[in-house]
Amino acid sequence: MSSAATVSASSASSASGSPAPFASSSARASQAPRLEVMTFNLRFASKKEPNSWRDRRPVMRALLQRAHPHVIGTQEGLYQQLRDIDSDLGPDYEWIGTGREGGSRDESTAVYYDTRRLTPLEHYTFWLSDTPEVIRSNTWRAAFPRIVTWVRFRDLADGKRQFYVLNTHFDHASQYARERSAQLLTERIGMLDHTLPVVVTGDFNVPAHHNPVYDILLDSGLVDTWDAAERRSTAYGTFHGYKGLAPHGDRIDWILTNPWATVHRATIDTFSQHGQFPSDHLPVQASISLA
Repeated sequence: MSSAATVSASSASSASGSPAPFASSSARASQAPRLEVMTFNLRFASKKEPNSWRDRRPVMRALLQRAHPHVIGTQEGLYQQLRDIDSDLGPDYEWIGTGREGGSRDESTAVYYDTRRLTPLEHYTFWLSDTPEVIRSNTWRAAFPRIVTWVRFRDLADGKRQFYVLNTHFDHASQYARERSAQLLTERIGMLDHTLPVVVTGDFNVPAHHNPVYDILLDSGLVDTWDAAERRSTAYGTFHGYKGLAPHGDRIDWILTNPWATVHRATIDTFSQHGQFPSDHLPVQASISLA
């Protein structure tokens, strides 16, 4: 297994529920191999009890091995924690990520992928600021530097299909920073190859449907996979803070796609063991086909 701990410059629970309308502009998408995508705020590796990383790691391992997504956009992971997850996922997974302080320092928006299904062609990390290429830059009054890591993948299911994954974690304190981050994210998506599908994963720290950040992203043409899904699991707030599940609570962790994706299923996973959750967030998973 390998990881990218420095910025790399680019060359350019079971799901059930009722059907819902979804955006798809091509019949070819529904014919494409299904891709399992997860977004998961890992909660950084703390030694503080309760809910230390030592206690949470076995539950995290069990959840990920049970879900076996093809790609996982993670937030908050610290370098050694990411290495632990890499080990627990086994030899079929690798990851790409950079710390928000640069290199292996501080939290990351690492992307894990199943090497049996996907191979990375290029990747890049930029900072959510007025100076995106400046490591550690923070010009929008965010509590911390914030980043986006993107990867262009080739899908080995057919050897031809390519797509982008962009993974991020918006600031928890500043609405101004979040809105500017959403604007920059949509601008950077516009700079990518327009012929390729895009998948966006992240903890956006605002509720879906009830914040301008959500509106900015969807007004750019992105689609919320939860709303677009043909089937979906029971809805819960995706941040629980170890205080119990919140049915129909706020979804602050999202998976977004281009409009021509077919979303077969969306799931908010409530897996725990003996009362221990793997994180203070619930992972969100979408089963999609990309045109």
